[in-house]
This record gives sequence, C-alpha cells and structure tokens, in this order.
Amino acid sequence: MTGVHEIISPPVGAQPPRARTRSDAGELSLDGRWRFAWSPTALSGKDPADPGDTWDEIQVPGHWQLCGYGAPAYTNLRYPFPIDPPHVPEANPTGEYRRIVRRPPGWDGGRLLLRFDGVDSWFEVWLNGSPVGRASGSRLTVEFDVTELLTGGDDLLAVRVHQWSFASYVEDQDQWWLSGIFRSVALLHRPAGGIDDVHIVADYDQHTGDGLLRVEARSGEPVTVELAELGVRGVAGETIRVPSVEPWSAELPRLYRVLVATGAETISADIGFRTVRVDGGRLLLNGAPLVFRGVNRHDFDARSGRALTRDALERDVIGMKRHNVNAVRTSHYPPDPYFLELCDRYGLYVLVECDLETHGFSLVDWRGNPSDDPAWGEVYLDRMRRTVERDKNSTSVVMWSLGNEAGWGVNLAANARWTSDRDPSRPIHYEQDVECEAVDVYSRMYPTFDELDAIGRHDEPALADPARDVRRRGLPMLMCEYAHAMGNGPGGLADYEAIVDAYPRLAGGFVWEWTDHGLAGEGPDGRRTYRYGGDFGEPVHDGSFVIDGLLFPDRTPSPGLSELAAVVAPVRMRLDGDQLRVRNRWSFSTTEEVDFRWLLELDGEVMDAGRLDRIVVGPLSESRVTLPPAVRRAERDAPAGGELWLTVTAATGSARPGVDAGHVLARTQQRRRAAAPSREAEPLPPAAEPRPATLDGRFDHAARPKALGPFAVAQVGLDVWRAPTENDRYPGRGAQVSLETRWRAAGFDRLVDRTVEVQLGEASVRRVARYGSPGIDSGFDVDCHWTARDDRLRLDVVIERRGEWRLPLPRLGVVLALRCADPGAAELEWLGLGPGESYPDSRSANWYGRHRMTVRDAQVPYVVPQENGNRSDVRWLRLTGPEGGLRIEGAQPFEVAVRPWSTEQLERARHAAELDETGLLWVHLAAGVTGLGSASCGPPVRSSGQYRAARVRLGFDFVPEAG
Repeated sequence: MTGVHEIISPPVGAQPPRARTRSDAGELSLDGRWRFAWSPTALSGKDPADPGDTWDEIQVPGHWQLCGYGAPAYTNLRYPFPIDPPHVPEANPTGEYRRIVRRPPGWDGGRLLLRFDGVDSWFEVWLNGSPVGRASGSRLTVEFDVTELLTGGDDLLAVRVHQWSFASYVEDQDQWWLSGIFRSVALLHRPAGGIDDVHIVADYDQHTGDGLLRVEARSGEPVTVELAELGVRGVAGETIRVPSVEPWSAELPRLYRVLVATGAETISADIGFRTVRVDGGRLLLNGAPLVFRGVNRHDFDARSGRALTRDALERDVIGMKRHNVNAVRTSHYPPDPYFLELCDRYGLYVLVECDLETHGFSLVDWRGNPSDDPAWGEVYLDRMRRTVERDKNSTSVVMWSLGNEAGWGVNLAANARWTSDRDPSRPIHYEQDVECEAVDVYSRMYPTFDELDAIGRHDEPALADPARDVRRRGLPMLMCEYAHAMGNGPGGLADYEAIVDAYPRLAGGFVWEWTDHGLAGEGPDGRRTYRYGGDFGEPVHDGSFVIDGLLFPDRTPSPGLSELAAVVAPVRMRLDGDQLRVRNRWSFSTTEEVDFRWLLELDGEVMDAGRLDRIVVGPLSESRVTLPPAVRRAERDAPAGGELWLTVTAATGSARPGVDAGHVLARTQQRRRAAAPSREAEPLPPAAEPRPATLDGRFDHAARPKALGPFAVAQVGLDVWRAPTENDRYPGRGAQVSLETRWRAAGFDRLVDRTVEVQLGEASVRRVARYGSPGIDSGFDVDCHWTARDDRLRLDVVIERRGEWRLPLPRLGVVLALRCADPGAAELEWLGLGPGESYPDSRSANWYGRHRMTVRDAQVPYVVPQENGNRSDVRWLRLTGPEGGLRIEGAQPFEVAVRPWSTEQLERARHAAELDETGLLWVHLAAGVTGLGSASCGPPVRSSGQYRAARVRLGFDFVPEAG
C-alpha cells in the first residue's frame, strides 16, 4: 500500500519560492520547545487535532535521533533501505510535533506565511486540525499561506515528519541520516502592498569602475530603490549605473546597503558589485582570474547534527578566513541561509549546490535513477527553483551546482536550462555532466596529478563527439572535490597547488572536506569520544568514511588544515642568496599592508630579528628585494659552529574580515650556514672473547641497554611498521592494491627477530640480528653497535633489506620503549621541523627551529587512532620526565615520533578514548617514512613521497641530562 509520502510530487499547498530577505515586516520565530511523540512506523496513530499535552518535549531546531528517539546511521552512498523507488520501508520512524501559535497583535491585513527552513525528509502540516500542505526537500525552504487558518487566539500547529519518503532517493548525500525539524520555523506577516519577492543584480564593469544595479520586485505597488551611501535613487525595473564603486571580492568584501521599498514594506540588502563570467577558457571575477582555494562543507555539529547556531556558523567562516581558504562548495545542498550572509560579509566565494544526490543508484548500474525519469521532472525542477530563488541575492554565490553524484539525465539537463534562463549572471556546475552538455565549467573529482596536469594542458582524453570535445577543452576546469582529508592527511596538497599554478585553465578546487562528522559521546570510562558509522548498531554503514575533515569534531584544526593554509597562502616568498622573492597571489590586493619580518637563529636560538621595509607587490605579480644590511651583519656576528637559519614571515599589517592584524600569512626559510659535518659511524670493533658481564652491567644478556640516561629500557628493536592511516587502507586512484595490503603481505606487521651474533668489547657491545615474518623469506638484517663514552651511550645501526620485494616502507629505523612514570606529561623538545607533525608530502606548514611541548600534546587526536605525530629533519631531541632528562643527538637528520602508547595500541584502538598510557615512552627514530597521500578517495602517495631504501646507516648519542 502506497503512503502519501511515497507519491512523487513537489510540495503541495506551498507558495512559489522567493528570495530570503531582511524585511521590516513582522516575523515571529517558532523555534524552541515543541511537544513531540515518536512512532517506529508511518502510522503514528496521532490525530493532528491532538495538542499532545501529555507528550514529551523536544527542541526545534533539532534531530530526534540526537534526543534519544531512534539512532543515527551513516552511509556514504548505499541507501539504508531496498532500492524500490518511490517506495520505502514500512519501518519508517515518524515524529509528531505540536506547538501553540499566537498571531502577534498588529498583524492586521495582508497575508500570514508559515516558513520551514529545513525538515528531513518529508512532512505534512495542519493548523487546528485543518490541512495546510506537505513538502519534501530537506534542506530547502518552503512556505505555506495560513492566513485563513489562524484565528488570532491559541492555534494548534501540527507537523508530521517521516524519516523515509520518496524524497530519500534524491537525498543520498554522504552524511548521517538524521531526521526532524532541524532548521528554523517562523511565522511571517506579509503586509498588503508589500514586496513578495526581489531580485537584485549588481554587476561591476572593470573597464570603467562603475556598478550596474538592477532590482526586479514583485509587488502590487510602486517599488523604490535607494543606495544612500552613494546617493543613488531609482525604481525597480530600471538599470542604474553607479559610478566608481568599490567591487566585492573574497579579498575585499565591500558591501553596500540597498533599500527596496513600498509604502508598506522596506527590504534592506547588503550587496556587493561583482561580475562572474567564463571568458577565453578562464573563470573570471571582475575581469581577474578566479581561483578557488576552497573546501567542501556540510552543515554539521558533533552534538546537534545539522542544527547549527549562528555562532557555530560564524566560527566556521572565521576559521576558513584564518586558514587562507577563499571558497566553499555547499556539499550537497544549500546551507543554513545565515551562512551565506556571513560569506558575503567576511568574503568567501560560494558554489551553492542543489539539494540533490542519487549516488546509491550507482551500485545498481544507475537502473531506475530518478535523474533520467520524467516522472521525477517536476520534483527536480522544484528543488532547483527553491535553491536559486532563496539565494539569488547573495553576493558571495558565484556559481550554481545542479547537485552531486546523481548521474545524468533529462531532469538535470532541464534544471540547467531553467537556471541559465533564470540567472545568466552565474555559471553552472555539475561534475557528472562529463561531456559538458549543459554546464559552463568542466569539473572533476579526485583527479590524479598526471590527469590534472593533462587537463591543464588541454590534453585530456578526447570525447567521442568532436564538437563537444572542442567545447569542453575550451572551458575552465575546477576540482569540485580533491585531497580527501580522511584521518592523517591529505598528503600532496603542495603538488596539487603547483599544477593549478602552472595552468591558467585550472580554477582550483575544493578539498573534501571542512570538518569531521563524528557524533559526540562518552566511552565506557566516561571519556569523551566521537562516534562514526557502525557505532550505533547500524546493519548497513560505511564506518569511519564520515571522519574526513580538516577540522576535528570539536572544531580544532587538524594538521591537514594547517598544511592547506600554508600551501594556498596568498603571499609566497623565497630566499635566493641576499634577495627575497615575493609573489602576490591575490587578484585584487597589493602587499602594501603586509608586514614582513626576518629572524636569524643559530641551532634554534634567536640571534637577531627585524622588520623589512614595506614591500609593495601588485596583484598577481612578483618582485625581488634585497635583504637589509642588518641581516648580513647579524650573520657575521653569529658565533661559529652550528646551523644558521634565516626566516622571513609575512603577516597582516592590519585587520581583515575575520583575521586580526599580525596573522601570519606565510613564511620562508633558508639555511645560511651549515653545521660541521656529522661524524659517521665508526668501524665496528673486532670480535672479542665472550665475557660473563657486559659493560659493567649496563646491558642485558641480549646485548640491549638496561637504561638510557634516567630511563629504564623495556624494549629496543627494528621499527618498520606503522599503525595504518586511513589513506594506507585504500588503493587510491590509479592503483589496485593499498599500501596496507602490500605491507602486510610483506610481513611488516609481524616481524620477529633472531640473534645472529653478539660481540662484547671493553667499551662496546654489538648485536647482529635477522628480522623476518612467518612464511616469508625476505626481511632485514640489523647490526647494532653500542659504544660507551663516559655517561653517554652511542648507537650505530646498519639496516639492510633482505629479499627481492620492491615496495615503499612505512618507516625504517629503531624503536625504544622507555619506562616513565607519566609518559604523556613528559616534555619533548627538538631541533628540526615543527611544531606540527610532518611527512614527505605534508610539511609546508612547519618550519625549522627549536620546538617544545609535552608528549601528550605531540599526539594528534585523530578520531580513529592511526599513525601520527612524526617530526622530520630532526637534529636532536630532549625527553624530560620525573626520572630526569635524556638528549638524543643524531649523526644526521632523522625522523622522530614520541608517543605514550605503542604502535600496536594505536592499531588496535577504534576510538581515541580507547588509548591508555601504560608507563612507557615509545621513541621512534627513523631514517625515513612514507608520506600520506589521499588514497581513501583520491590518489595514493606519489613516488616522491614514498620511502624506499635497501641499506641505511643511523647514529645516535644518548646523553643523560639533569631533569
């Protein structure tokens, strides 16, 4: 039996879609506590005339699953129900909402509208038991005329919401399935003679500097237009030339207040003058290249799901501005409308996407896909209309997207035609229009580096249709998704950016994605944890694939976000001898207000510092300046010995929207003087006669030290394996087998050792061991030579690969387990790259110097525990705990990770709250490590980021220090 929620239909009883406006007409928020009853099926048994006085209460906006009714479920593309459109399971959780509405006094005449900004997934509305209408389109605004149903007294508003409906088939958007009234509800007064809709187009003529303002208004009365700041007045329907305006851009988000009025209503809009167009194969804003250095973003909060406060929305926008992000793709639906106000004000380019995705049909070869079924045509067009009409006046919206991963078909083509006719001022995007039949830009997801390079050269594989091939090659290209930020990563951001920089055709892209979607909870011992797919007992789920953001669920930045900020920095610098090359990557701003400073350090100790004279570089230009004499003088005065490093930083000299003065935009470094050559490992001593005691009892029977400085040694061994990153677990684009699979096949995760030889000398111990895995004839030969010098020990290690396998290594070095009373609180200090973690393909955010933090703070709290915390190019490190201090000096730069838990613990834990410190400091000292890539959805680690070695030699001095 078919329910009404299974009828393929646009909203019934709804008003035509219109722009979101700021009006002086009355508005009453209906957010707050509502009466609520939950049913496991669509047959709730509740009468719409029942006020629900004895029911529970629930917060609106909100999701019922996060209030104890049912449970969340996460899938990436699989529908959590059988594919049988438009039908859904009988087990269809349903929420009944009730609220008393009182029309405010003074709202006489005109009309009264009831507005819903977001209800998932299908709902029906009654007032005083009389039907109002029904609608779907979970992230789209819908309004109902309730003028004749409101009495002026206590009126009962009833809303029935079904979790599943026909609309669920077009809302398969890689996110948590969460239900209910999750955006605001309001009652609106539409006065007689008011303005029913308004469309504001504010173009910019880059040749004359003039603005062109045209306002179309729907009203029964004459409509005036005023831009008081510039003394402009006119009427709706005419094009007004506004001389000498300041154009809007993400760099300089200049807005003007426009008043659109009748005698009954005034609408105020903050608009910016700007023009977006495709010309000569480039995407242009105000005549200058428009390059997206952006992120994909869902509306999401770890505690409230898609129900977001204004503070939370503003925090996201400010976070983007502070990390050099200039663009957002609203994946995969229009965002909370306030988000776009913030983007207008702070300056972000926005690609608004229609509330549409049918990705699950790809698992059945797109059979029955609604995108190509005319029966769904009106539903598709309604969704596109509501997307465009609501946000058409947002200056920050520079492009429309038809949706995401919904295949291709007649309905999407029709949406493109309608959108082009309705709003020719913005280009149209849709990635799965692969032949660019209806779109204005060529779009790709997760191209490999080679593919992106070929596209930049207009050398991508040809289409079968020559005419379409020519057209597509003439379009700008953007990556609507790239660099999958799942777990530790993404790697390769600098490589992507270098390719984008090299080719004018490439308009940048949007990293997937802004934030992890972990849902907040508590572990068994009360510690905070974040849950992902499968943690709620879902029979169908996609696990941790929802944990794929640049922010952790608590909104703290991940190392990936710091890396992105460094890679896409608007100012780039390079030291070349005594000259500094400055490249300005802003399209509209000079570097006049950028503060450039220099710092000279000797082995991490500050020798001198100063400010450079003002450097003014024009937009999209480069300049060279000579370093001031003070830099050369400071170099001459620096003491002999050690490494001398010069650092130049570029920071904001004054505040910008969302960014305070003094915010570091970019930095560059140059080693001005190298340290003295490192001592290589000394020759191994000749074999000695076995002795009953080893080096005055400082070594055990297996020739391992009992202590290093103040720390008792629990373990010393070869270090090859790492707790797989999320990216290690996937093959990646263009590959067939994941790194984890290859590494496990080589036995790196289960190496066992056998002592081949032990040699004891007067002041030295040597152990030769062979490492291998069960059933495998390849492995490693490890020669460890310990030498005593006063109170210090030196370790020289030679590691040779044995066997015919050829593959990159997770890491290669030695691991020490040191006993420590409070390992997380131990202090870690080092000279090398920092302060954050670094890997071969993710190190742009770090700089060479002396860094200090606790071991606990050096861990990166990935929701799913995995390899993390590596530091590169380290010269020495110091560990200080209650037991005392230990300095470890390298014969050559090395990689280091210090943890309060073992690799096995990291690999075994499913959530960070499951990691327990066990009284050991795990110190990983490596010759090299393999990078990160973004193989969880994008390309694997490039060969340049893979660590390969047949033989390595390492040397370390362990020096006790006072605690």
